[in-house]
Amino acid sequence: MSSEIRIKNMVCQRCVSAVSDLFQKLQIPVQRIELGGVWIENSLTQEMKNTLSQELKALGFELLEDQSAKIISQIKDFIIEEIQHNDSKRNENFSTLIAQKLHHDYSHLSRLFSTVEGITIEKFITKQKIEKVKELISYGELSLSEISDLMDYSSVAYLSSQFKKETGMTPSEFKKLNSKPRTFLDKV
Repeated sequence: MSSEIRIKNMVCQRCVSAVSDLFQKLQIPVQRIELGGVWIENSLTQEMKNTLSQELKALGFELLEDQSAKIISQIKDFIIEEIQHNDSKRNENFSTLIAQKLHHDYSHLSRLFSTVEGITIEKFITKQKIEKVKELISYGELSLSEISDLMDYSSVAYLSSQFKKETGMTPSEFKKLNSKPRTFLDKV
């Protein structure tokens, strides 16, 4: 029987690699690893959970055992995956996609997220999108219009207004900075 282990702050492929290495080091057989989760064949003993928890903390991760924390982690991981790592166009809005992915009513998920995180899912999505926009601006390969289209903004003006609201500067001002301040995805 497969057992899922949820891990907080696992937000990129390097995180997946680090967690994979840790599971190998601890000799815990893994079926699969995704952002925020590891599936293993057998349940862990309490002693092994404690060891895993300590080792994860040393790497900047956190073992999640509370059901609400697991759900919130799944929501965040899904949003990060969709925004940071998925370049294809979404045909549905995030609320529909999140509800389908987690098999829960979106209003329930939204209330839970807001209560625990202190911000709405929509605000979290906006913050993630702005971090991706910062990354794309830093590369200098795409125009603001192309970035706006890629990130599913209705217009460059709307992207610019959200960017200014989140960062305190326009995308053009950000582009002119010598050092482009970014935020780690697990800190957004």
